[in-house]
Amino acid sequence: MQTIRSLLVVIEPHLMESFALKRAKEIAKASKAHLHLLIGDKEHDHSALLNVLTNSLITEGYSVTSRQAWHDNLHTTIIKEQQIEGCGLVIKQHVDDSILKKILLTPDDWKLLRDCPTPVLLVRTTKPWSSGVVLAAVDVGNGDEDHMALHKTIIDQGFRIASLTHGELHVVSAHPAPTLAVMDAAYPIDTEYEASFRAASKEFQRRFEISDERMHIKEGPADIIIQQVARKLDAVVTVIGTVARTGLSAALIGNTAEIVIDKLESDVLVLKPEDIVKELEQKV
Repeated sequence: MQTIRSLLVVIEPHLMESFALKRAKEIAKASKAHLHLLIGDKEHDHSALLNVLTNSLITEGYSVTSRQAWHDNLHTTIIKEQQIEGCGLVIKQHVDDSILKKILLTPDDWKLLRDCPTPVLLVRTTKPWSSGVVLAAVDVGNGDEDHMALHKTIIDQGFRIASLTHGELHVVSAHPAPTLAVMDAAYPIDTEYEASFRAASKEFQRRFEISDERMHIKEGPADIIIQQVARKLDAVVTVIGTVARTGLSAALIGNTAEIVIDKLESDVLVLKPEDIVKELEQKV
């Protein structure tokens, strides 16, 4: 996180309080990053608000620029501006969508997560990160090359945030239920699958230097387990990985990262594998 030099902060005038800006200030204060404020609106002029925010932040000692823009829709506007400004992190407040809206339309935040090349921080609370628990969510049972690369990205960012905020990194991984494990093939009996999973967990801990006290392996669906552990540890931010999807598959709700967003009470930092990042950058 300390290597990110510019933060794109999405300002949403209709919200009573900008959680995104408060979090961005906390990160910028610790990392000396530049703040770029963005309002996405094609109908109303928000220059007065942007001027007030910019001048106030400059007075507080922050490096700031701001802009109002619009490119078809909000998530496209954010991504276009991120590319123009070269921001290394997008920070946006996450407001839960209604159940009906989720059925009728894929939420804007989910579209942003799928299409944005850079990490996206969805802010749920104004609770300070300082000295808090940073929770990294991984799938230790999946040891293929792509997953290991994504795991490294998640753990590296988790360590960086913990270092920056003087916090502590913990790791969570969901253990598939025995009946599901057998259905997933590879192993004929539950105990054999569990032994393999535990061995993979130990190898993961050895590789990334995670102690037993900070490694949380629980049985059940990943979205439920991540939520439970985050709540138990009172995590200030949960770091997860996602794979972008386009076309018909993008309309299907099922990505763990997307399912878990509305269940978590902490902030959520969403990362992507390097090959997906490059692919998305070419599309912008």
